[in-house]
Amino acid sequence: MTQHDDQHSTLDFLQSKRNWALQAPKNNAPILTLCVRPNEGERQFVKSIQFDPIEGIIGDRWIRKTWMYLPNGKPDPRIQVCILGSRVLQLVRRESEEMIYPGDNIIADMDFSEENLPIGQKLQIGTAIIEVSDVFNTACSKWAERYGNDALKWINLPDNKPHRLRGILAQIIQAGKATLQDTIKKV
Repeated sequence: MTQHDDQHSTLDFLQSKRNWALQAPKNNAPILTLCVRPNEGERQFVKSIQFDPIEGIIGDRWIRKTWMYLPNGKPDPRIQVCILGSRVLQLVRRESEEMIYPGDNIIADMDFSEENLPIGQKLQIGTAIIEVSDVFNTACSKWAERYGNDALKWINLPDNKPHRLRGILAQIIQAGKATLQDTIKKV
């Protein structure tokens, strides 16, 4: 079987690289990318981001337009921050210049598994504190469109779900600032 089917990684290829993806650091994870999404489809790659428990990531569209709302109509704070593992991104986004960047605020080389980061685990990113949400990131139709149906299937295979290959969603607990020089630390 080939590594890629058309433009996308195949399920066999992704599964063959799973162990490498799972060997990411469990703590003190380096941050590779910080991204603010001012509007749908827009990405601003920045050197630092500001976290606010009410506003979310300052300048990010979460406060104005998101995919989950509370019964009172306000954005669900459990999805204020999206973080994706860099190893998974490398496997699915094989033509990085031609393929659209996902909508994650942070790309970091970290193990986001339920075992390493259970629901409620607090993480320090720079001076901010976030909390791992109970909302599971199953990936959306945009993920399949950008990276292929096999990438979507791979994220959601029963044996892969506990590893949270699509990353985590988190709520901001303490305001602060993070830069590309910071790491993600369990607290």
